[in-house]
Amino acid sequence: MKCGEIALYITLGFILIVPMFAGGDDLSGEQISIAREFVDLLVEEKFEQAAEYFDGNMRAGLPIEKLSQLWNSLYNQMGGFKSQLGVRTAIISEYDVVFITCEFDNGTLDIKVVLNSAGQVAGLFFLPPENQAEYTAPEYVDDAKFVEQDITIGEDKWRLDGKLTIPKQSEKFPVVILVHGSGPQDMDETLGPNKPFRDIAHGLASKGIATLRYNKRTYQYGSKMTEIKGQITVYEETIQDVLNAVQILSKDSRITDIFILGHSLGGMLIPRIATHKPKVTGYIIMAGNTRPLEDMIIEQMRYIYLLDGELSEQEKQQLRILDRQVSLVKSDTLTEDVPADSLPLGVPAKYWLDLRNYKPAETAKSINEPIMIAQGGRDYQVTSEDFNIWKSALSGKDNVEFKYYPQLNHLFFTGEGMATPEEYQQPGNVNSKFIQDISRWIKENSK
Repeated sequence: MKCGEIALYITLGFILIVPMFAGGDDLSGEQISIAREFVDLLVEEKFEQAAEYFDGNMRAGLPIEKLSQLWNSLYNQMGGFKSQLGVRTAIISEYDVVFITCEFDNGTLDIKVVLNSAGQVAGLFFLPPENQAEYTAPEYVDDAKFVEQDITIGEDKWRLDGKLTIPKQSEKFPVVILVHGSGPQDMDETLGPNKPFRDIAHGLASKGIATLRYNKRTYQYGSKMTEIKGQITVYEETIQDVLNAVQILSKDSRITDIFILGHSLGGMLIPRIATHKPKVTGYIIMAGNTRPLEDMIIEQMRYIYLLDGELSEQEKQQLRILDRQVSLVKSDTLTEDVPADSLPLGVPAKYWLDLRNYKPAETAKSINEPIMIAQGGRDYQVTSEDFNIWKSALSGKDNVEFKYYPQLNHLFFTGEGMATPEEYQQPGNVNSKFIQDISRWIKENSK
């Protein structure tokens, strides 16, 4: 895999904590000109000049060398640049966003340039064109069997938009709270044309089970979270909002049982969520890692680099840099004063320190409520190694059920062969067998 692709698929989703919920406002010609000029500099490979447009976070997270690698990787995938085809705009909180549709030899691509109030580039994303692929509901969804209600969760400062999906066929029902993976995520966990949380919500509601899904705090309040990023832990990022959701649902007289489903990072955090003793009936861990996040990052990077069967010198150098950063995370010398740019993905030290002694599988031993742990066999982000650690730690407990799906990837979409990042940009849906299994398990464990 050519160096820089990791930045496109992992780094940009983690470092650039910017709000991503689109508005419909038009921007002035000045912001559009800035974005076009910035893209022109990338096309001309004038990376030092392009980096002068960056704000502080971007300079730390995407230095000139990485920017060059990212752009060259894009060329390797898309072929030579041909032209800018068009522009559309949005205002997202305090940010101006310009989407520039560009034509390359191998197709078209939207370059999303996020600008702050000073006209600096605060985010850079490469996306499929807006009209390239659309979400398609899976066959197991029956829209006639459920309704959706808008709901707000959280405290005043961090109130989050969400949806409560309710089955029509019964007055009483269990509910599942859906907890996101890492990075800014909307309530559907949208990735390209795919919406796995919507699949799960509508699939379960078609079978008589309600769900609550909501925007992640780093998605809805990106700018505010950026201001305090040095103080953020997984509690502020994820756990506090889950606990708030439980409190709200516990007051709904229609709900018989509350379950929590965590995907990826959300799955890893299920045991820590459980230490807060929320009033829930059970937990579902969907592709939840048990190994430290820093180890997972370097493993993912190596996997992606080796998809073409070899490591370039640049890739080897990138892995050496990351290895030093991971070693610093594990070092006794790590303090909150260590600069974020010397740590993996530019994530501040406090985040890493908070997770240092957390062992999900060991922590899960103290959970008495029913647990279902599900894993896809084609998942390169959270692998069978993590699944086996869960099994080794918990197989002696009679409240735990394990489910393994050999053909599923990290999103629980069906596929064949080695999974790749590009696979996430192809339309798909959460596997129907998984929906059936969690539906059965929830009903078996409900009152």
